[in-house]
Amino acid sequence: MKPLDSQVAEAPARVWTRLRAYNVGMGLLHLAQGLLILVLSNGFSLPVTANFLEGPPGTEATFTELFSIEIAWGVAIFLFMSAAAHLTLASPWVFGWYRERLKHDRNDARWIEYAFSSSVMIVLIAMLTGISDVAALVALAGVNAAMILFGLIMERDEVPGGARWLAFWLGTLCGAIPWIAIGIYLVSPGVDASPPGFVWGIFISLFILFNCFAVTMILQYRRIGPWRNYLFGESTYILLSLTAKSALAWQVFGGTLAT
Repeated sequence: MKPLDSQVAEAPARVWTRLRAYNVGMGLLHLAQGLLILVLSNGFSLPVTANFLEGPPGTEATFTELFSIEIAWGVAIFLFMSAAAHLTLASPWVFGWYRERLKHDRNDARWIEYAFSSSVMIVLIAMLTGISDVAALVALAGVNAAMILFGLIMERDEVPGGARWLAFWLGTLCGAIPWIAIGIYLVSPGVDASPPGFVWGIFISLFILFNCFAVTMILQYRRIGPWRNYLFGESTYILLSLTAKSALAWQVFGGTLAT
């Protein structure tokens, strides 16, 4: 484990009490939004498809709709994932473990939750732009999860102020791939297509918010301003998570799920 961060380790009890309450509050906000989406939304769904060969490669393939995903449930799932993570970390059984990791500038639970919840978000964004092939969706989820797990490696192996940045830049490379793929479908080169404005709004706003996580890590590991204190960065990540998930949830609701 990384060396003890004295600035965090010496934080007074009231700081830990506030952080615990912050996690509880954010968990309840995620939970409430997920429940509202399910209660207020219609049954709008999108298909997951595949093209299966009927003969040698290059011959005609059979287009098949494997199943459909009800978008309200997709949105609720990533909100419920965050709710479960925050409430678990604040629980009497886990908070001590969480606090000890933070004293060493680590929060493994954050990256594990993001690997799942942000990958669901990427899949939903991709589907809203017209990407439906099951292999493409699995690949986009996988490369997004890889980006997040590089963040976990960065926190486990690097020290603020002395990072080598390899894990960060490898994660950045992985993280760019889904946005390039989704951007191609939005721009639709060579095709007279016109995606609705709310889909463009989702793409732009979530792209900016996803990159704010990377900026937060840079500020932490460059030890710039209040981000010198790892707990400030932790609070920033928590706020960004709520903002990104809420922005996606309610933009999707307004565009497709409102009854």
